[in-house]
Amino acid sequence: MLALLVALPMVCLAQAPMVTTASGPVQGLDLDSIDVFRGIPFAATPVGALRWREPQSVQKWTALRQATAAGPSCIQQRGMSLENGGDPGRLDEDCLYLNVFSPRLERPARLPVMVWIHGGALIFGSGGLPIYDASALARRDVVVVTINYRLGALGFFNHPALDQETPHGPVNFGLLDQITALRWVRSNIEAFGGDPARVTIAGQSAGAQSVLALLASPLTAGLFSGAIAQSPYGIPSHSRVKAQETGVALATAMGLAGARASAASLRRIPADRLAERGQKISLAPSFIVGDEAIPMPLLEAFQKGREHAVPLIIGNNSADASVVESFGVDPAVLVQKMGKARILVRSLYPGVSDPSQLGREVVRDALFTAFGRRIAYLHSTKAPTWRYYFSHAGPDASSGVVHGGEVPFVLGTLEGCQCLGRPVTPLEQAVERRTGDRWAAFVRTHKPAGDVEWPMDDRRRGQVLEIGDEETVRPGFMAPRLNAFIAALNFAGGRSKNEFQ
Repeated sequence: MLALLVALPMVCLAQAPMVTTASGPVQGLDLDSIDVFRGIPFAATPVGALRWREPQSVQKWTALRQATAAGPSCIQQRGMSLENGGDPGRLDEDCLYLNVFSPRLERPARLPVMVWIHGGALIFGSGGLPIYDASALARRDVVVVTINYRLGALGFFNHPALDQETPHGPVNFGLLDQITALRWVRSNIEAFGGDPARVTIAGQSAGAQSVLALLASPLTAGLFSGAIAQSPYGIPSHSRVKAQETGVALATAMGLAGARASAASLRRIPADRLAERGQKISLAPSFIVGDEAIPMPLLEAFQKGREHAVPLIIGNNSADASVVESFGVDPAVLVQKMGKARILVRSLYPGVSDPSQLGREVVRDALFTAFGRRIAYLHSTKAPTWRYYFSHAGPDASSGVVHGGEVPFVLGTLEGCQCLGRPVTPLEQAVERRTGDRWAAFVRTHKPAGDVEWPMDDRRRGQVLEIGDEETVRPGFMAPRLNAFIAALNFAGGRSKNEFQ
C-alpha cells in the first residue's frame, strides 16, 4: 500500500500534459478529459521601464514550467470585480498571462480556436475568473484561450511626458496586450491542438468593445477569422487630447507636477495607488482614438468599411441597463434629462408606464441594442453577420437578463461559477446547452447552426434570434424604436462629423 501511495504522484505527473511553446516547455493539468494550462506568460512583465510601453517579448525559459495556476490579475480595485464576476485573486502589475483549455493532445488535431476577452469597463476583471472557465466549451472540440490585459490607467493612458518620449506613440496599451496575445496564439496554438488559421475572437461588454476595436485595427490583419461581440456599447471613445488632460489630472492627484511630471516619476508611482485614484479620474469604459492600434473612431472605421471582413455575431441582453445602475446612475433620471425628446421616446414604448422600467429600456436600447444593430447593418455588407437578443431570465430575474448574464450560458459555467446562488433549473441547463452549441458551431464553421435556423442580418431586412426559454427568429426586431435612436445619433453627427464612437 505504501508503495502504491508513493507511486501515485508519479503516475499523475506522468499523465500531466506537456507542450513546448516558442518560449519554453509548459506542463498543465488533465482535468476530466480536458487539458488545462494556466498562467502562461505571453509578454514580458510590463513594470519599471516597460510600464506604458508596447508589450515586449517574454524571456524564454528552458526548464519545464508549471502551468497549473492562473497568473496574477492586472491591477484594479478588487471590489468591482467581486461585485461583477468574481474574486480576481492576487493582483500584480506583472499580469500578462493567458490560459488554454484543450480537448485533446494525443494527436495533431488542428481544432478551431476561441480567444475570450473579459469585460469590466476596461478597469476590472480577469481571464482567470471561474465564470470564464472554458472546460465545457472545450468539450465541444474547441480550443479556448482566456487572456489578461492591462487595465485602467496602466492600460489606457496618455501624458505629455509619454508623448515626448514617443510622439504620437501608443496609448491603448491594454488593447496592444490583446493583440500580442493573438500573435502568441498564431505562433503557439498548434502545439495545443489548435488551428492558427481558424481563430474566433469573442468577448462581453468591454471585451466586446475590444472585439470591435480589434476588427477595426490595422494591426490585426490575419490574426483571426471570426468574431463574437456580446453587449458592446455605443459610448464614445476619447481623443488623445482628452486622454492627455486626464493623464495630467491623475499626475497632479499623485502629487506630481501635473503636465511637467517626468516619465520616470510617473513610472515610479505604485501601481495600486494608480488604480485607486485612477478609478475616480478615469477614461473608463472607452478607448483612446489616435494611435496605431485605433487610428480612427470605431464607428467611423465601420462606416468607411475599414474593418476586417470576417463573420460576426453581435447582440445584447434584455436588461443590459443594469450595468448603468451598478455605477450609481438612475436610468429614469437620464430619460428626464432628455427634455422635450422624452415625449417621442415614451411613444416608442407603448405599455411601459413605470418611469424606472422606461429608463432601463431606453438606456438598454440607446447604448446597446441600437448600437449593435448599427454595427451589424454596416458590417453585413462585408461579411456574414448574425444578431441576437438574449432574454432568457430565470425564475428570480423578473426584470430581465442583466449585463453579463448570458456569459455562463455561452461558456457553460452556470454550475461552476455559482453565479445564480441556487441550483440550476432543467430549463436553464437546456438554454445553456443550446447556446453553447450555437457558439461552438460558429467557432468551428463560422455559421451558428442550431435547432432553429438563424438567418443572417442584412440591410434589407433585419433579423434577430431571440434566445429566451426557446429560440425564436424576430424579423424587424424593435425596428421603429431602433430606427429612431439611430436617426438621432446620425443627426447628432454620426456620419457628418468626426464622431468619437
